[in-house]
Amino acid sequence: MLKACYSNRYYAQTHTNSMEKLTAVAEVLERDELADLVDPESIDPRILYSIHDPAYVQAFVEGRKPLAMVQGFKNWTPQFREAILSIQAGQLLATEIAFKDGIAANIAQGFHHAVYERGNAYCTFNGLALIAKQYPRKKIFILDCDQHGGNGTAEYSKEIGNLFNFSIYGLAFGCTTNDRSMTRHIHPKNGNFEEYKAAILSGFETALQWQADIIIYQAGMDCHQKDRFGSQWFTTELLYERDLMVFQLAKKYNFPIMFVLAGGYQPLVDLIPLHVNTFKAANAVYYPKQNIELSHAQ
Repeated sequence: MLKACYSNRYYAQTHTNSMEKLTAVAEVLERDELADLVDPESIDPRILYSIHDPAYVQAFVEGRKPLAMVQGFKNWTPQFREAILSIQAGQLLATEIAFKDGIAANIAQGFHHAVYERGNAYCTFNGLALIAKQYPRKKIFILDCDQHGGNGTAEYSKEIGNLFNFSIYGLAFGCTTNDRSMTRHIHPKNGNFEEYKAAILSGFETALQWQADIIIYQAGMDCHQKDRFGSQWFTTELLYERDLMVFQLAKKYNFPIMFVLAGGYQPLVDLIPLHVNTFKAANAVYYPKQNIELSHAQ
């Protein structure tokens, strides 16, 4: 069965539904037997010094404002701290499982906008760059399909030689290019899925040329046509096709793949089925069962 890192510690009450989302997705996956949930425990905050200013890490751990909340969440609590640290632990454990099993997930989000000095846009620590730092002998290829460009990861790719950022986005969010950061912009109004598929193929061709050891897939759902940031043409069915394509290509080219939820800003009743569909696509490719039905909003 597909293994996915998750713990009840991932939950903390916020002014957004971002952590409530994680728990809701995990509950559906467990109920429908779409994933085997694995508790990653927590992470020593000092590990984060490898990717972030220690002063920022310590401010977050101690809850010292304003730096502790610079990523945009309004309230710091010990529960919120433990959620963030557990999610980062999930990044590393899920990657370890992916190397072993060929695929794994972390039921998490909130990574790609964080930069060295601070968090940003609801991303506290950059758990994508963290993987590269913790696996220095492995080439870590980020396939970022969030609607927003992974600006933070692009910045880290300048300094971390085993990290490659490939962002396919509708909204640039300051994401820059360099020798190990490439972007593909698909217009939210005038784009189409054929362009998006071509971008995914380009991403895998780049990963092959770079001789990547693993794909870390940001399976963002803020591309969806009903999301406030979404692309008008990106339907539920096409998002499933996107996920299916990514998993099929990863398996075809023997890339281990670890995926996370990434963005999505609809009400939970509409958003949860979209994220669950990513797990259905993963199961269809790696653990095929008959009669996998696409989930839709109730």
